Amino acid sequence: MSLPAWPNGARVAVLVSVLLEAWADGKSPSYFPRTTPLKAGQVDRAGARWSEYGGKEGIWRLMRILDDRGMHASIFCNGLAAERYPEAIRQAARSGHRVEGHGYAQNQYLMDFSPEEQHATIHRCLDILEEKSGRRPQGWVTPVYGGDQHTTDFLVKEGLRWHCDALDRSRPCRETTASGSIVAIPWSEFVDNRVLRSNPADYFEVYRNLFDYHAEREPLGLIHLACHSHFGGRPLVATLFDRILRHFGSQGGVWYPSPSELAQWMDDNGLDAVPYSLRFST
Repeated sequence: MSLPAWPNGARVAVLVSVLLEAWADGKSPSYFPRTTPLKAGQVDRAGARWSEYGGKEGIWRLMRILDDRGMHASIFCNGLAAERYPEAIRQAARSGHRVEGHGYAQNQYLMDFSPEEQHATIHRCLDILEEKSGRRPQGWVTPVYGGDQHTTDFLVKEGLRWHCDALDRSRPCRETTASGSIVAIPWSEFVDNRVLRSNPADYFEVYRNLFDYHAEREPLGLIHLACHSHFGGRPLVATLFDRILRHFGSQGGVWYPSPSELAQWMDDNGLDAVPYSLRFST
């Protein structure tokens, strides 16, 4: 089997994703700039307000950066976030971004639900996103990787074409469930919140080095760049998100597919997987 190529001879493919997340009332993210924990059982109101930055401001800043560069992203959105920030979702659709599934609330773990409840939650999320964006999602990322043995099959049953829950490989592959098949795409290895309590400039340095490595050394180089609206949407990190995109654009030979386009590339080339052993000798 010969190694296929990215379209137009591109050296590196870059997926760009933005997360818009929301926590239920009285809940907040498990990470937060505060370094001293509250007493057990107290409601973290500051943490909740910190998380709300994403829908109130962060998503708008990230969309502006993308729009200014003429780029489209996959916006992985909780159903609850779409209910709270419908105008942001409408703007995402107007700008040509693709709103995709990301559970109902970020504090929910699909593995905690019965199979019936889990399937109903996935369906509910997709319905909400379709209503708010005018387009039914084609793909999915499970919040906090909190799925179980039923999750992928439910995604297939809902007609989704791909998910980004793959953690066992660096290129897409096709997974088969009792209900059919779906393309599994790797998630980002270094999301913006990794630099929460370190040097934010590391976010840029990691992706600059990663891009250069892929361009020089990896056949079918693939990078998944992801950014949270409530963290990376703040100017402190958004400026680095912008610098990353600028660096990618200055190099040439880059393909910016949507996950659906990447899944279609798999179909067009008759591929179920692109194992590293196939790329190793190239």
